[in-house]
Formats: sequence, C-alpha cells, structure tokens
Amino acid sequence: MPKFMIVGSYTNEGAKGFAKEGGTARREAVVKAAASVGGKLDAMYYAFGENDFYVVLDLPDAAAATAVSLAANVSGAVHSRTVVLMTPEEVDAALKKHVRYRAPGA
Repeated sequence: MPKFMIVGSYTNEGAKGFAKEGGTARREAVVKAAASVGGKLDAMYYAFGENDFYVVLDLPDAAAATAVSLAANVSGAVHSRTVVLMTPEEVDAALKKHVRYRAPGA
C-alpha cells in the first residue's frame, strides 16, 4: 500500500484542543481517520519547531490521502501538507521510464 506523510502544525484553536485531549487521543483520531478510508497509521511523531507533527499513513491511493488531508485542513485546527513517500525500488522503476521532455528554451 502506498505511504503518505502528513506534516503539519496546529492552529491556535487546534493547539487548545490538542492540549485538552493529549497526544494519545490525537493518535487514536488519526488511526480512525486512516481506517475510514481503508488505510492504517504507520508512524506518528510530535516535534519542536516549524512543524508540530509528522504522520506516516499506509493508504490505498492518492484519493484517500487527499480525503484525509482535506478533512484535517477543513477542520481549521491544523495546517498540513501531504508528501508521497517512495521506496528505493519505486524510484528505480521511475528511473527506468523513458520520458520525452524538452527543457524550456532547448
């Protein structure tokens, strides 16, 4: 199953809710959100600095990842972005594909 990483930070309102519920309750909410679109939580970490959290999800496809990301962002409690994660084997397969591309001005 493809992996997606959601990186984000809490808004002021989201931080208040987070402080009230705690980290493990938010993890359970992420587990339920991923399961609702046929996926599962692979890893979840909180961090200092620009980003408050890093979540790695196993999801069926990009549409499922988009649905989870949109649900979180529409809530107004977080600002997040989604990153597609690829295995080394997937990168090798991509490198073997022939792409007909012309650089601008070439």
